[in-house]
Amino acid sequence: MSKPLKTQIADVDRSLYDFKDAVHPSYETDAGLTPEIVEQISREKGDPDWMRDFRLKSLEAYNRLSVPEWGPPIDDLNMRDIITYVRPDTPMRGKWSEVPDDIKNTFERLGIPKAERKSLAGVGAQYDSEVVYHNVRAEVAAQGVVYTDMESALKGEYADMVREHFMKLVPPSDHKFAALHGAVWSGGSFVYVPKGVSVEIPLQSYFRLNAPGAGQFEHTLIIVDKGAYLHFIEGCSAPKYNVANLHAGCVELFVEEGARLRYSTIENWSKNMYNLNTKRALVKKGGAIEWVSGSFGSHTSYLYPMSILQGEGARMEYTGITFAGKGQQLDTGAKVVHAAPHTSSHIVTKSISKDGGECTYRSAVTIGKDAVGSKSAVSCDSLMLDSISRSDTIPAMDIQNDESDVGHEAKIGRISDEAVFYLMSRGISEEDARAMIVSGFAEPIAKELPLEYAVEMNNLIKLEMDGNI
Repeated sequence: MSKPLKTQIADVDRSLYDFKDAVHPSYETDAGLTPEIVEQISREKGDPDWMRDFRLKSLEAYNRLSVPEWGPPIDDLNMRDIITYVRPDTPMRGKWSEVPDDIKNTFERLGIPKAERKSLAGVGAQYDSEVVYHNVRAEVAAQGVVYTDMESALKGEYADMVREHFMKLVPPSDHKFAALHGAVWSGGSFVYVPKGVSVEIPLQSYFRLNAPGAGQFEHTLIIVDKGAYLHFIEGCSAPKYNVANLHAGCVELFVEEGARLRYSTIENWSKNMYNLNTKRALVKKGGAIEWVSGSFGSHTSYLYPMSILQGEGARMEYTGITFAGKGQQLDTGAKVVHAAPHTSSHIVTKSISKDGGECTYRSAVTIGKDAVGSKSAVSCDSLMLDSISRSDTIPAMDIQNDESDVGHEAKIGRISDEAVFYLMSRGISEEDARAMIVSGFAEPIAKELPLEYAVEMNNLIKLEMDGNI
């Protein structure tokens, strides 16, 4: 007897991600956020003097700035309870065989080594506050591509490049959680792609937060030089605990003249996670930034990747999908600033909410007075699967010249009874008809996600129906 097909629409299946390792760090700070803790982190990491001073000034900014009032409530997040630095019991390794078995087994279960062997040019793996594994293929390194952890870049031969770019796109004064990041950041990746080099196979960094009550504050800095190309994949996950965890990472992307960068993110944090992440790209003349984003986890998310189109003819594309289930408030979207003539942006988002989940699309499109001949198109579709879920669209547009072309389209609704009736009239059951409609709704976005590279993506959307997305 064959197994009956599942046609109900279920939450994201988290069984692959909710396993926990025993926590035995080699070092961790006390919970809370004080100058003493920040200085302690800086000493433990062997920061240069300028970075220690930068951290302390960021802490001052954090204490001065207010929590944003316009997003979902984060009243239950108390920094006095968050451990800001947890160092795993291993140094960074360049060979997978040298990674301790418990940490290695975690990433094996997530499919990272298999993905590296099959379809990645390089992999970085962070566990709690530090990178535990980093490797890049020899043929990619031979092209002059630099892919290393942030700490090595900060102290090594690329120290001047790091200092020139570090938190210049996202200054600590930007908002309270950017300041928090500046004070306690740890881990992350540094990438430099030389002029004219095309990295044909993606690089990937994966961030795993295992410790309960801890925060993860990795910093990703990518510079794609003139005429170069890179696809970078970022994956995140954590097991669920009964205490709050915090993710406040920062991504800074510099796309030089005629260069192109695709940045794909698959975020599947647990439902006790506050995801307060900041991502920003600066794009020069004729350059392109392509964002592909999947947001499937966390209790509360604030996530709005921003693109600054600084050079003539620069372009931006953002493709995103969000799934909010019970107890989730996911406030996501994109921001773009057209600061030069003949720039273009295209934003396409889809969201699915069920069991009382709340999805909010929030965007800001600014076209400056000198950005004549620019084009921007925004499309956001939201699907609510029951009567207790919620979806909101909050767009903002600031158009400062009358020689640009701007459009916005938004659709929020439920599964159409007419569409269900039409499919049933063709001999399809009601359950199968609803499952087909949801699958078709998400498919245009899902096909853009890097399924062939991020193996764990096969378990993220888990709309348990006749045929997974």
